[in-house]
Amino acid sequence: MKKKEKITQKDVKHVALLARLSLKNGETSRFVKQLSDIFGFINQLSELNTEGIAETSQVSGLVNRLREDKLEEKRQLTQTQALSGSKKKHNGYFVVKSIFKGEGVDA
Repeated sequence: MKKKEKITQKDVKHVALLARLSLKNGETSRFVKQLSDIFGFINQLSELNTEGIAETSQVSGLVNRLREDKLEEKRQLTQTQALSGSKKKHNGYFVVKSIFKGEGVDA
């Protein structure tokens, strides 16, 4: 990885533009120092000898705890039950007011 020698005010303004942040006067120079410190720390980490250390994305040992996706028929509504509270229905479907206006569509 190529190391950037120094963070400039232009860099900070560019990042702020990408993040759609507006910076007040004086904030740019403060962020130059903060970003330089952050990248300095990252550069220190890149100098560590990690040979022989396995890559990992988490260290807690947890695994996905997913249940099998089972169909529980006793918890399902029939089509008749689902439509029972509807004011209007047609051919087994709910009937609702149109949200679009246009040719061939009731408003």
